[in-house]
Amino acid sequence: MELAEYDLMDQAEDGMWWYRAAHARLLDALRERPGAPGPLLDAGCGTGGFLRVLAQIEPRRETVGLDYLPQAARRAMDKSGRPVTAGDANRLPFGNASFGAAISVDVICHLGVDPARALAELHRVLRPGGTLVLNLPAYEWLRSAHDVRVHNARRFTRAGATRLLEEAGFTQICGRYWNGLLLPLMALQRKVLQRRPDAPSDVTNFPPWIDMTLHAVSEAERWISSHIVPMPAGGSIMMLATRP
Repeated sequence: MELAEYDLMDQAEDGMWWYRAAHARLLDALRERPGAPGPLLDAGCGTGGFLRVLAQIEPRRETVGLDYLPQAARRAMDKSGRPVTAGDANRLPFGNASFGAAISVDVICHLGVDPARALAELHRVLRPGGTLVLNLPAYEWLRSAHDVRVHNARRFTRAGATRLLEEAGFTQICGRYWNGLLLPLMALQRKVLQRRPDAPSDVTNFPPWIDMTLHAVSEAERWISSHIVPMPAGGSIMMLATRP
């Protein structure tokens, strides 16, 4: 990812509604399926926002971050106070069965990542019974200038992501679309209002009232998905899987 995008992420991830929504769903997934005993790996931790959330909520839990760029790894370590390694998701610099759980947010989609190799590596470093939580961008038809800015090479469907996880040897796979209520707005933004090739990425600081509104809609969707019915579609997919 471009260094300028890391700067945007570093500024936005503490407050922007999308990051707060994603972090809440990651925590939900880890509570539902905590995995095996052992440390948690954040593979592709960016500038460390979720590592810091984990450090605040579960200070006794051992967590380790990894990001490709050394500059980002240093930022993440400074922000979270947790160890962060610079390394490649295609060749994780960790031993076999090192972690009880792993998360990876919008990494398998990246231009520099081979999905099959990266999932095989995540399978290798997880302990038996370990949990993997992936967040992925949904639907190729949603591709936009944002994907170019953050070097996304691919977008996914739930069925396609499930197939990749099965081929990597994971079991107990389930996928959940999210950002479903906001999907029409997302499509309008990407395919109409900001369809030009040089449009900026979606990572930004919105005016407070807009950010509060978007976050409230996202939280309403989170409640609906948990208590009534899951979203049939959405701008992102969260996948849960177990390493047998």
